[in-house]
Amino acid sequence: MNRRQFIAVLGGAAAWPLAGHAQQSERMRRVGVLMPGPENDWRAHATAFANALGRLGSSDGRNVRIEYRYAANDPRLFKTYAEELVGLAPDALLATTPPALIALKEKTHTIPIVFVLVVDPVGMGLVQSLAHPGGNITGFGALDPPMMGKWLQLLKEVAPNVTRVSIIFNPDTQPYARFFNSAIEAAAPSMEIAVTLAPVRDDTAIQEAIAAQAPEPGGGLVCLPASFTGTHRDAIIAAAALHGLPLIGVEVFPRAGGLMSYWYDAVELHAEAASYIDRILKGATPADLPVQQATKYSLIINLKTARELGLTVPPSMLQLADEVIE
Repeated sequence: MNRRQFIAVLGGAAAWPLAGHAQQSERMRRVGVLMPGPENDWRAHATAFANALGRLGSSDGRNVRIEYRYAANDPRLFKTYAEELVGLAPDALLATTPPALIALKEKTHTIPIVFVLVVDPVGMGLVQSLAHPGGNITGFGALDPPMMGKWLQLLKEVAPNVTRVSIIFNPDTQPYARFFNSAIEAAAPSMEIAVTLAPVRDDTAIQEAIAAQAPEPGGGLVCLPASFTGTHRDAIIAAAALHGLPLIGVEVFPRAGGLMSYWYDAVELHAEAASYIDRILKGATPADLPVQQATKYSLIINLKTARELGLTVPPSMLQLADEVIE
């Protein structure tokens, strides 16, 4: 070996510890995810989030570990799982719906939290403003309570005889319901609709609340967006069908037999939320990331259910619909 070759080998050997150090310094990042309902109902949302994060360079099991918890709409589990996730000292947290966000917020004021599907985060005191959230919280899909007036309008267009609606919600898992309820109550008089609040906590209460709308004509149902109503959709839809009541809710309802929905793609919002988690893992702070509002909504109409209810959907509504279920 000549002198030049010897120096080259020596230089390469000197670089080995540095290369090894660089590989060791790329530590496994950790992200905690708290979702509100049973895993079966939220698996698609979790998969969309993980896939989107992977496309941004953080793959679960390679350079990031994603810890999932599903609270099954149980207020106690929200608290338990929030404590578990914060105890893992993750680099960031993803919270789906207000109960998840509130539970995590109670456990940490320092770990960055990105939320999805939260109603009026400013009004609930969760962020300072949409443009400048401040603190350790920001998110995607801040829900717009005034949109609930649009729900009444759509329901009235398809079921013009509706003069009374019951609002189905769970007060224990929907602390934000008052925002939606107030918006519906404000919009109802202009459409000559009387509103009844129907707080429910189980299938029996659901059946009783819906049956209360049946004795007189002109009844209708509004199911507030929430994991609870989504999880109990079969009981809600069965009772609505039994009593011949038109129902509007989120997208799972018309696909399971309800009349209609006007909502956005919650699965896609979880994919979008991955972009903020990615930026946080790369050094951004939630205070500098504005809260993103949902902008694209989809109208879904179950034409089969409309026919069973004796309703004729106006052709103009069918043309506007993004999905018509025959």
